[in-house]
Parts: sequence; structure tokens; C-alpha cells
Amino acid sequence: MQASDRPAVAAHTHEYLAFCLGAEEYGIDILKVQEIRGYDQVTRIANAPAFIKGVINLRGAIVPIIDLRIKFALGTVGYDAFTVVIILNVASRIVGIVVDSVSDVVSLVPDQIRPAPEFGGAQDTGHIVGLAQQDDRMIIVTDIERLMTTADMALVDADEKLAA
Repeated sequence: MQASDRPAVAAHTHEYLAFCLGAEEYGIDILKVQEIRGYDQVTRIANAPAFIKGVINLRGAIVPIIDLRIKFALGTVGYDAFTVVIILNVASRIVGIVVDSVSDVVSLVPDQIRPAPEFGGAQDTGHIVGLAQQDDRMIIVTDIERLMTTADMALVDADEKLAA
């Protein structure tokens, strides 16, 4: 099949980095990912929320590290050989997120992403773009920039958020 024979819908595919948190699989825009690193010790920051593990020095830049398992209240958090930090570039900042493991990069077309169900006002699910079914996998497609710029994250000043 030549490139000109491919369906036009292929041009609308978008790539997501798939990672696991507990038993669930999440996907984030691959263009927000700067690098993937093994989990190392972090420098704790006094009075930081529990989900902010601390900071690391990444080639001269001080990078806050957020453990999404703690942020999403996914039970006991353990660190093993598969635990990784995904370094992101969001809202003109570099931020790291701790996840259980990274699985792969998936290509999805908009038709594969279904709207997320409404959970009422009890849970803030504004960062969930939708749910994607791919073969026997269910992937929670997440707007990682929206999640990282929420007020409770305290990673971006209100002035920075307005300018974005």
C-alpha cells in the first residue's frame, strides 16, 4: 500500500504514551513527554502535599515530582524496578510524574475515544478526555496539562495559567 492509498482518517490519528497506575491504564499526549527515567530518590520539600514527592535536579533544572498514585488515591504505593518517572513539558514548566510502569505508545483516532461518564461534583474529572477501547485494553485518555495546572497542584501561578 502506498502512502497515497492510505485512508484520510490516518492523518487524524494522535499518539499517546500509555502507562499503568494500579490496575488501570492511562494515556497522555506523547508531545507533552520529554523523557522517561527510572525512579530515583527525591529531595523532600517541607509542607508539600503528600502527592508531591519532592524535587530532582535534572541537568540543572529543579523539577517537581508528583506521584499520580497518591494523587489519585490508588492505595498502597510501592516502588520497584518498573516504577518510572515521566518527565513532562506542560504549561512552560518541566514536571515529573511517578507511575507504576510505561507500556507503549498507542495511536488513536478521535472516534476511538468515548466521553468519560459523569461522576457529579464529588470528583474532579475535568482532566479526563475520555475512554479509548483498543483491542482488549481500556485506556483512560488524560489531559495531562489540565491535570498539572489545577489549583491543588500549585505548580503554576495563577498569572502563568491566565497567560497560557
